[in-house]
Order: sequence, then structure tokens, then C-alpha cells
Amino acid sequence: MYNLLKGKRGIITGALDQNSIAWKVAEKAHEQGAKFVLTNAPIAMRMGQINELAEKTGSEIIPADATNVDDIANLYEKAQEVLGGKIDFVLHSIGMSVNIRKKISYTESNYDYFMKGIDVSAMSLHKMLSVAKKMDVINEGGSVVALTYMAAQRTYPFYTDMADIKAMLESIARSFGYHYGVEKKVRINTVSQSPTKTTAGTGIKGFDAFYDYADSIAPLGNADAESCADYCITLFSDLTRMVTMQNLFHDGGYSSTGVSAEVMEKFSTEE
Repeated sequence: MYNLLKGKRGIITGALDQNSIAWKVAEKAHEQGAKFVLTNAPIAMRMGQINELAEKTGSEIIPADATNVDDIANLYEKAQEVLGGKIDFVLHSIGMSVNIRKKISYTESNYDYFMKGIDVSAMSLHKMLSVAKKMDVINEGGSVVALTYMAAQRTYPFYTDMADIKAMLESIARSFGYHYGVEKKVRINTVSQSPTKTTAGTGIKGFDAFYDYADSIAPLGNADAESCADYCITLFSDLTRMVTMQNLFHDGGYSSTGVSAEVMEKFSTEE
């Protein structure tokens, strides 16, 4: 027990079930002494097991649609009432692609679905940050972390429109990170995580094969949800007080490895 977050107050979005990264972050934040509220869209709350997590961590649940600024303002207001003060950290773990869900290829994207994905998965971060800044909700030196994936930089055919959406998410973190940093010293970073066996991840066509491929490339193997949660905790802590506007790869070295010996062996032939 390090108590890295002792005395800190936070908001954790997107905890759906025990496989989700946000769920693991909540457990770790609780272990490290933080107090926080949990939030998710009402429809996601009906699908998940968030009540179990709330009971385990002694947290209250405040339903909110992260695409609705009124809901976000209400979330911040109630969170401060429940927690007894301003917020020190926020986890943005919100992502959804209707195009992927309906197995629509990238080149045939439905644009209404595309815009919905942008609003839910990327613009929601801008809205959460904008409302927080206007309401002066986050303490000086506070930290916001959003979860992303390397398809924002490289092409993964199966990731379709979410690749563009994650690129936008990362850009928002950088751009808003500048303004929030100058005015309030609030840090904003994205964590680019390995393929992870979450409910959302495993819903992508071909996920299992790609998971094994990435695992065979990364020198340390794929980073799991629990290790990602540990990393997020360090970013919420004062140990990373000068880290902001960064896209931080948490992927066992995958992003820096061109090819591994293991993969090469699969294509080699005897001479």
C-alpha cells in the first residue's frame, strides 16, 4: 500500500464489468486511498455490473450521458457534494462505434453512425473538459487521463472509424491540455493501451487473432487491464505532476518493435 492517491477525489467513467479497464482503475484508486464517484450512461449501467463495483469501493454512482453538457454539469456538481470538494482526477474511458458493432467496413461507413461515434468517444472528452473548466471543478495540478489505441497513428483495417475517432481524442487531449495547463495547471494525457480482453475489445471482428499477434510482437507481451490501471494511478498521482499533453504507450513495447523473432520464425522456411 503506497497511498499514492490518499486525500484525492476523482470521477471514473466507463466501468462496465470486471473486464473493463475502468473497473480495474476504480479498484486500484480505492486501494491507493482515493475517494471517487462512478459514472456511466444510463443504458450502459443497465448492461453492466457497476453497482457491485460501487459497493466494493464505497463509491456513489451518478448516471450521466457524456455527450450532454447538462448531464456533465450535474455530474460535477453532485460529485463535489458527495466527495466534499473539488476533483483531483478524471478517467475518460468512453468508446463506442456503431459501424464496428454493425460490421460496416471503413470504406462504406455510415456517416450518421460515424458522427455518433465521434460524439460519444472523442467529443465527450472536450465537453467534459470544457464544462469542468467553466465550473472550475478540477483542482490545480489535477489530472485527466483518456484511454486510446495505437490505431490513431497506424492503420488497422478492423478498427475502421474508431481509428479516426481515437486520433481526434488524442488531439483534443493535446490541445485542451495546453489551455488547461496554462490557466489551471491541470494535466491531460492519453494512454495508448495494448489490445485488451474487455467487453468492448472482444466485440471487434478478428480480435482474438490480433491479440495473439500483438502478444508475439511485444517484448513484454500485451499489457493487461490491471497493469494499465496501475499506470493510470501513477498519472493521477503527484509523481507525474509535470507530465501533460502526452500520448503514452502502455503496450509491452509493441509500438517500438518492428518485428519479433517469434513472428519471423512463422514465415521462415528451411534452406
